[in-house]
Amino acid sequence: MRYKVPKVTVDGVLIQENSILLVQRKREPFQGYWALPGGFVEYGEQTENAVVREVLEETGLQTNVQCVVGVYSDPHRDPRGHTITIVYLLHYLQGTLQAGDDAATVKFFNLHELPPLAFDHEKIIKEVMEKRDHGVLPKM
Repeated sequence: MRYKVPKVTVDGVLIQENSILLVQRKREPFQGYWALPGGFVEYGEQTENAVVREVLEETGLQTNVQCVVGVYSDPHRDPRGHTITIVYLLHYLQGTLQAGDDAATVKFFNLHELPPLAFDHEKIIKEVMEKRDHGVLPKM
């Protein structure tokens, strides 16, 4: 008997001053919408390594993990099927901002002036801001 299982993804939150890093999606679903950089975890890969890899591939920036923001598991968050994402707060190390992999464009946006967002990323970003305001997450 084959069991249906959700896929695991990661998303990275990189905030500099009062701006957050977003990528414009090159492909469906949500082509043209903006999203947190991230993607699918490869078999045998630790999620912490996956988010650093995905952010580098999509944005050209090298980062490291600060902490877990949260886990988002709504079965309807991704129209391709049930995904569970682990969201990490990241720290910038080095690199030049440039779109790559699945990103059409990459840009920092003011946290209070966000474009239309893909998936449940608006909810995630709101929760990040609330956690920062309440001291649960470090201010970057």
